[in-house]
Amino acid sequence: MNNEENHNQEHTTGGQDNFRGDNTVKNPDDWTTGDEPMTGAQSSYLKTLSDEAGEEFDESLSKADASKRIDELQHKTGRGLDSNK
Repeated sequence: MNNEENHNQEHTTGGQDNFRGDNTVKNPDDWTTGDEPMTGAQSSYLKTLSDEAGEEFDESLSKADASKRIDELQHKTGRGLDSNK
């Protein structure tokens, strides 16, 4: 599993099928473990995105904050965005 897939897996609850408009994507603010330190996969992917975007990497982010930052940097860099949506 690559870092982008792992990041996306952090967002989902339930099965593999993730249809637009359903409720399988949970807001990071609602994660019960959102205050825990970011995962190794999040850290690695966030470092890659930060470098690519020319942005500072903050290694102290929580899981929820790392997820939000990954979303921001994906939009900035275009990396990891599903072009079929």
